[in-house]
Amino acid sequence: MSSDNGKVREKNNNIVIVGYHPKYADDFAALNYQWITEFFVIEPEDRAALDHPEAYAIDNGGEIFFLLDRSSGGETVIGTAALVPKKVPKKVPKKVPKKALKKTWKEAPQQAVAQTAEAIEVYELAKMAVSPNRQGEGLGQLLLQHCIEFARQRKGKRMILTTNDILKPALAVYHKLGFRDLPVNPDERYERGNLAMVLDLAEQN
Repeated sequence: MSSDNGKVREKNNNIVIVGYHPKYADDFAALNYQWITEFFVIEPEDRAALDHPEAYAIDNGGEIFFLLDRSSGGETVIGTAALVPKKVPKKVPKKVPKKALKKTWKEAPQQAVAQTAEAIEVYELAKMAVSPNRQGEGLGQLLLQHCIEFARQRKGKRMILTTNDILKPALAVYHKLGFRDLPVNPDERYERGNLAMVLDLAEQN
C-alpha cells in the first residue's frame, strides 16, 4: 500500500520528501536499525515497527516520510521519519506528579488508533533517521519541519516523541523546533527511552 501524499521539493530540486511506498520499506528499516544498533540494542517494539511499517503507521491514518537524493540521476533514500496516530491524555500539564502521569497514560495506552486523518489529534514522531554520511547538513530539521507541517495541515493538536538524552544532535533539533521535555517519561515500551517530549502544534515557531 502506498500513501497518497505526493512529493514535496525541499532544499533544492535534487532533495525531495515523499510519502510512504512499499519500495521504501527496506530503507525505513535499514536506516533505523543502523542508528539503534550504533547506540543501543534492538527491542521488540523496534522490530514490530520496522518489519511491519504499514501496520505500524499507514493502516491507522499515519504516514512515513522519506527524504530522497536524486542528484546522481537515480534515487537514494537518505532519511526517514514516521508519524503514528496515538491515544494519549487530552492534556499533558507541564508539572504533574510522576505517579499520576503514569496512571493517566496507562489508562489511555499509546497504541495506534484506527481513525480518519481528520480525527487524529495526537501524532507520535518515531523512527526518525538520517543516513550517517549525510548528517550535519540540516536534513533532520528539514524532515522534522515537514512532519510538523503535515500534522498541522491535518488539524493535529500535539506531537509527542520518546528518545534518550544521549542523542544530543537530535535533541537540539527538537528543542529548536519547539518541543519541550516532559517532567517524566510515561512511555514504558523502550528500555532506552528516558526522555519524552511534546510539541503543541497550535504554537507557531
